[in-house]
Amino acid sequence: MKAMIFAAGLGTRLKPYTENRPKALVEIGGEPILKHVLLRLKSFGFREIVINVHHFADQLIDYLNTHPFKDLKIHISDERECLLDTGGALKKAAPLLTGKNPILLHNVDVLSTIPLQSMLIEHATSSALATLAVSRRESSRKLLFDNNHQMLGWKNLETGEIRGKLPKSKNILELAFSGIHIIDPVLLHMLPGANVFSIIDLYLTHCAKYPIHAFEHDPEEFLDIGKPEQLARAEKFLKQSHYLP
Repeated sequence: MKAMIFAAGLGTRLKPYTENRPKALVEIGGEPILKHVLLRLKSFGFREIVINVHHFADQLIDYLNTHPFKDLKIHISDERECLLDTGGALKKAAPLLTGKNPILLHNVDVLSTIPLQSMLIEHATSSALATLAVSRRESSRKLLFDNNHQMLGWKNLETGEIRGKLPKSKNILELAFSGIHIIDPVLLHMLPGANVFSIIDLYLTHCAKYPIHAFEHDPEEFLDIGKPEQLARAEKFLKQSHYLP
């Protein structure tokens, strides 16, 4: 199976740790974040992984060249010329992700014990175009779903902005996105002409017509490590959760 790790971001929220390194190489428990994510994906059977690079790209490439991961084939999607956002990153990496099997997408600054095998099974049995890991936790931005976990839209709780067509007669679930999603490879043929765009925008474009589903998980199974104050929590998370199954 193939996966892509989004690791090209500037790591602005993680300063000062990212002032001289990419966020993927910020260490937790003495090892880079990227290593923790790679080993977890490997434990679930992923053997071919694409990693996009931009911020301090040379450091990240050098790390991967000098720290080979047994039984993993790793490809670099080079965004040094231009940071493409998540949707644009997927578009650039698409030739490396072709195949018949679902593709897992994973933010590098996320630790989780989400049951990926269950998520993969649910995605396969639902015939969804995409399945997004979400939970009921505090977040300034929420994805909106109906009671059948079909995506309807997006909401910014701070500004009140809402995107998507929301039916008045239905209850709407407001769920926080966890930075882990599974896509059907057919989505690679539905990408827009633009080169820089968010993958959430892509989902919002297609959710009125195609099945884009929520996979709801326990909030305790997720930790966003995009901010400095989360790094200490991340070490505790790794120890208490037995991160690698």
